[in-house]
Formats: sequence, structure tokens, C-alpha cells
Amino acid sequence: MSAPTVVPFPGKDQHRHTLALIVENEFGVLARVAGLFSGRGYNIESLAVAETNDPAVSRMTIVTTGNDAIIEQIIKQLRKLINVIKVTDLTEMPYVDRELALVKVSANEGAKRDEILRACVIFRARVVDASKNAYVIELSGEAQKIDSCLQMLEPLGILEIVRTGTIAIARGDRIDTI
Repeated sequence: MSAPTVVPFPGKDQHRHTLALIVENEFGVLARVAGLFSGRGYNIESLAVAETNDPAVSRMTIVTTGNDAIIEQIIKQLRKLINVIKVTDLTEMPYVDRELALVKVSANEGAKRDEILRACVIFRARVVDASKNAYVIELSGEAQKIDSCLQMLEPLGILEIVRTGTIAIARGDRIDTI
């Protein structure tokens, strides 16, 4: 068996793409989609999946990077998978994307606690748990906003970070379902 062919991504032609997939909500679908990427040497920067308002259907949001030919190839191969109902490249249209992060920050001093609360106000975050020595902060928004908040919190003592992948939806009245 030969190794899979890996097509290099030329730097200047490389673009970030957000793909929305509507898939059957069945065992193994996520593994098949992830396997398609790994088997061909494509990178998944972010992956989020959850059931939709129809329990038989899930929606995946995948962020990947590549030139136009590679993205086109990825989309064609995704559409060939049996449990994939629909693939949309949201990058080709106006869309809204968000991430969620939970950040545990050391808060064992009064001055540090005040600084953490000021950062929460600036980034519209909120404290969802407080203990004697730590705050857990919930933050949602674009990836850059979360990155900026993390940079501000880093000197205060980040203890732990849990971050979702990107989720995205087309703007306006476009509905991306079956």
C-alpha cells in the first residue's frame, strides 16, 4: 500500500475556508469526515459538530486552509461521502462565525480579581464560577477577540483554557439545511 499523496499548499495562494456540512446524525459520520481529511493530508484547523433542530441531522462546521484547487477537491470528496447531505463553503458568502472559551484564571489577590473583572467588561465576558483562588470566565466571539482577551489575561495567571471550534451560519434569510 502506498502512502497518500499530499498536495502542498502554496503560501500565497492559501486561504482559510469555513465549510458547513449537513450530515446524517449516525454513528461513524464524524470519523469518516475526519478520515477523509487525514487520509489525504489535509489539515482541519477547527471542527464543531452538533445535532440540529432535526435529531436525525447534524451540522458540522469545519475550518481548513488551502488553495482554490485543494478546497474544491475537499468539497467534492466530502459530497461523495454517503452520510453527507450537503456541503456549503461559507467563505463564498456573508456569514457570522463565533467561538466559545472557558478560561480559568488565578484570582487569589484582590487587585488581580479587580483586573480580571475589568478584562471581562472590556471583552463582554462573564464570570461563571468563582472560588477562593480562581475565576472561570466565559467568553464568546470571533477568534481574534478571544485571542486578545487571552493575551490580556495571560499575565494574570491563566490556569486552564477550554475552547470550542468555530461555528458559523450564513447571514440573512439564507437557510442551509436539507
